[in-house]
Amino acid sequence: MQAVKRFINNEIVLCVAFVLAVISSFFVHPDKQYIGYIDFRTLSILLALMITMAGLQRLHVFRQIGELLVAKMNSIRGVTLVLIALCFFSAMFITNDVALLTFVPFTIVTLSISGRKDLFIIVIVLETIAANLGSMLTPLGNPQNLYLYGLAGMSLIKFIKLMLPYSVVAFVMLAATTIWAVKSAPVVLKEKTSYERTKRDKAQILMYVFTFFISILVVARLIDYPQGLIIVIAITLIFDRKVLSKPDYSLLFTFIFLFIFIGNMKRIPEVSSAINSLVSKNEVAVSIGLSQIISNVPAAILCSGFTDKIDKLIIGTNLGGLGTLIASMASLISFKQYGYIDGADKKKYMVVFTVANILFLIVMYFIYIMLV
Repeated sequence: MQAVKRFINNEIVLCVAFVLAVISSFFVHPDKQYIGYIDFRTLSILLALMITMAGLQRLHVFRQIGELLVAKMNSIRGVTLVLIALCFFSAMFITNDVALLTFVPFTIVTLSISGRKDLFIIVIVLETIAANLGSMLTPLGNPQNLYLYGLAGMSLIKFIKLMLPYSVVAFVMLAATTIWAVKSAPVVLKEKTSYERTKRDKAQILMYVFTFFISILVVARLIDYPQGLIIVIAITLIFDRKVLSKPDYSLLFTFIFLFIFIGNMKRIPEVSSAINSLVSKNEVAVSIGLSQIISNVPAAILCSGFTDKIDKLIIGTNLGGLGTLIASMASLISFKQYGYIDGADKKKYMVVFTVANILFLIVMYFIYIMLV
């Protein structure tokens, strides 16, 4: 029983998606149309990317890059700027989840050996915002972008142009906030991890760089997704099969259950009409609002079934990642990592997190209004 409770607590979004899919199946009985609900292209790219990122993470590639950059700084302000920039820019390519899983623990260690534990909360909160906002610039940045990008059928350049103004403003805000919040003071980082790469490690790093390149080609529609996934899985099976157990497969099932739920809702005329009237012409506001309650990935899938203005949903669900702790599930990663620290003040963290996120959300939404 404890195991079940623990699973539900850890996978609450998956469980809710499953329940919704099951309930909806009583109204629209399973038939041949169910298979058409599922976006296999998104799932394939997502799996290929998760396998690649899991492999690079296991080899501590991102951590090593972070350590090399931080080691060049001689002030605590410089260190924090680098840490936040790492989350912002890396999230564009390795996803916001992986960025936070990599750099938040690294931040805790770095600030601890710098004697600046007082900066834990503000730096981790800003890193979380940085990862969520940095990830919005590319389809690779987060799951809802990957899904909406595929659904829209837009080019990679068009996607980047759509989100670029928000990314530029976000980075300027993050830099300004960091400079304001962290006073300049000298710092010496004596501890440094030694990375001794074997020939096998180096070969595997090159292998995952190659699989990442394959994933990008699939995203850019230069390789068909079935072939791309087969290449990634085949290479991994041959050279590093253990890493296949690392990806978050629950996310894939969450997508599948949500696809089934939305597909069924669209086949119920009364429900479809009601949701369509709510979402239509209010895509950005509705997707931001829904994200605060159910997080931005489910919000993207839900809203996408009832509007053809996918560009508005891309903006709305990306901005919607700001706000509450569950607006972007990646934010929970930071919160959990902070909670492992001895003497962690979770209430203070929540206050700082909420205030900072709301302020950033207000500014980002204002930018949207200015650009409309």
